[in-house]
Amino acid sequence: MGRENLRIVNQSRGTLLGADVSLADSWFRRLQGYLGRPEPRRGEGILLAPCNAIHTYGMSFSVDVIFLSADGRVVKAMAEVAPGRRSERVAGGRYVLELPAGTIASTGTSVGDDISWAPARARAHVGNGAGRG
Repeated sequence: MGRENLRIVNQSRGTLLGADVSLADSWFRRLQGYLGRPEPRRGEGILLAPCNAIHTYGMSFSVDVIFLSADGRVVKAMAEVAPGRRSERVAGGRYVLELPAGTIASTGTSVGDDISWAPARARAHVGNGAGRG
């Protein structure tokens, strides 16, 4: 892709959600998502921006899906979304984070948590909306 990936942290819980997360910030990249891509490994993911609804049509694996507000708060968390599903539009959703199934449970991520991101190589934790698109 030639683009730098992101490091995503749940600031509320002090947990790393992903150290190698791709940014999908164009119509085509959002549409493509995980289509034609292998199942993400622990630490990988996709951040869709802007986005407030998803589908898993054409995928062959489940993913965890976290909907974030413009300031990075979790507004909805969907664990282990199976292939062939779709979500409703999530009110207040501005970003969607798609992660390997089991990430929500293993990190304790829940509605209201503060999520931040920064370029992966910076390894800095960005809080309260800074560094967001």
